[in-house]
Amino acid sequence: MTKSIIKRSGYLVLVLAVLLSGFQIWQGITSTISATYFRPAHLSWVMVLIFLHFPVVRNEQHRLYVPGRLFDLGLAVAAVVSGYLIVSFDYNDINYLLYGLSTPNLIAGVVCLALLLEACRRTVGWVMVAIAGLFLAYSAFGSFLPGTLATKAYSLQELIQFQMYSSNGVFGSALGIAATTVFIFVLFGAFLEVTGAGKFFIDLAFAIAGKYRGGPAKAAVIASAGLGSISGSAIANTVTTGSITIPMMKKLGYKPEQAAGIEAAASTGGQIMPPIMGAGAFVMAQFTGVPYSDIMIASIAPAFLYFFCTLLYVHIMACKLGLSSAQRTEAIWDVMKHGAHFLLPLLLITVLLLMAFSPLLVGVIGCGAILVTAGLRNHSRIGIQKIILGMKNGALLALPISAACGAAGIIVGVVGQTGIGLQFTQFVMTLSGGYMFTALLLISLVALVLGMGLPVTAAYIVLAVMAVPLLGDFGLPLLTAHLLVFWLSQTSNVTPPIALAAFAGAGVADANPIRASVEAFKLAAGLFVIPIMMAYSGLINTEGNAFGFVVGVVQTLAIIVAMAMAVEGYLLRALSLVERILCGLSLPLLLFNPSGFGLLGLMVVVAVIILQWHRRAAFPAEEA
Repeated sequence: MTKSIIKRSGYLVLVLAVLLSGFQIWQGITSTISATYFRPAHLSWVMVLIFLHFPVVRNEQHRLYVPGRLFDLGLAVAAVVSGYLIVSFDYNDINYLLYGLSTPNLIAGVVCLALLLEACRRTVGWVMVAIAGLFLAYSAFGSFLPGTLATKAYSLQELIQFQMYSSNGVFGSALGIAATTVFIFVLFGAFLEVTGAGKFFIDLAFAIAGKYRGGPAKAAVIASAGLGSISGSAIANTVTTGSITIPMMKKLGYKPEQAAGIEAAASTGGQIMPPIMGAGAFVMAQFTGVPYSDIMIASIAPAFLYFFCTLLYVHIMACKLGLSSAQRTEAIWDVMKHGAHFLLPLLLITVLLLMAFSPLLVGVIGCGAILVTAGLRNHSRIGIQKIILGMKNGALLALPISAACGAAGIIVGVVGQTGIGLQFTQFVMTLSGGYMFTALLLISLVALVLGMGLPVTAAYIVLAVMAVPLLGDFGLPLLTAHLLVFWLSQTSNVTPPIALAAFAGAGVADANPIRASVEAFKLAAGLFVIPIMMAYSGLINTEGNAFGFVVGVVQTLAIIVAMAMAVEGYLLRALSLVERILCGLSLPLLLFNPSGFGLLGLMVVVAVIILQWHRRAAFPAEEA
């Protein structure tokens, strides 16, 4: 009897996942349930799926597997009961207003909070749980700390009331975005996969770049820019496109670690590439009050600069290894004839986002558009089984995001409740000596540490609530500060020793994960350079200064090229020691423009490029 129930739990996951996707689409269209009740319902549903889909004992042969599955079912029931009590809570009850939470509601809040941490542990890992637990401990026992670190100690009643029965903690804006816009666009990405649209974007990238030196690697970058922009998940992007690109890169001559690193760095760029970007971009729109269309437009130039940086390193790597192009590539026209109709949903959602339509509504329209578009051609038309598969996959892919955003809400709540963000700002300001560049280095270091254990969206939320006020004190505009932090939070995918996207790529490439993450870290150098340029140039054109924007783009391009030449010692051919030193010396001139010498740095870089070009023409046989 027990084994029969456990066996049927797989069907239960399928039904609950499909129903969750249907519920989310219905809410996206009608918005009939207010956020106060929708967010707890969504989280409870997500936690039930997590406990059923991510068992506490995963090995079916283990002697504790059956008791473990019964324990999972118990947790799922507890999630339903506690969620029901929170959803049915009456915020206008006079007893609540006078005396606080009743005992059943207090217990429900504690149980739901504990279940959230367990769900987060199963999907995201211990680090997120440890950080959330540390913040909760600070809220409860902060009065015992010395000096400026001390805060008022909040009782269990106050803590649960703030975290679980208000819109300031777990059920705040972070979970709100995950439960609406992010979920819908993850579902959109799942529909792309089941309809074959994802394969079309990969084929198109190979048709465009495959014929050039190191073609499969460059195609991986282009495919990841296109597909990652839509899917919004660096890890999913790495596995999806990497299953095709990584074997081709290895066959061409790239080392397994290099192939995995290239795919991970390129896939990470998908999180910062408009029109959809990653989940954090939608959170940013909520935090800043800036329309998503403005965030998307401001992100176009930095995103292209990032992919230019990645392509440059890929090209240099191919030249140094003496690699050729792919032996056979499909013509662009043939690829377009087969799948050009898949461009229509992407074009539609881009136009609607630029027209400032609600991202949630645009996501719902996009889901419908991809299914309708797929039905226009016989070879891409799908049946009800594929649609159900897409709804199931979309719901399961969204589980870690909702769990992470719920746990991140704990941190946001504690920061708001205790005011620890102000202490962090004062601490970094003092440590930096009032210099913005030093402060940026410190924030980058914090981003690296957070990135070793947190998913991108969670890392961005933590950094945003702590670091953005500090950057505002240095005079940076709100959108610039958030974009800077958003970019630095992407490093969690490519930062050793825990680089999630690089590890996923290493699994596909059968490579050493640490070496793959080192390669990805180098290829994703733009994640560090471009945010600094956001602060020191007009790269984020918030004030409509066209000249400053152009100067910022040229300045950033020069820094990217100079850094690549100084580090790799190669561009069109090997650089001499003097050329590498000159490139290295040009970097501070380009960045800080001391006494107006930034133009001199640009001239040095241009001169080295011209010298490279002439030497390549004069000694073609030496070309690697």
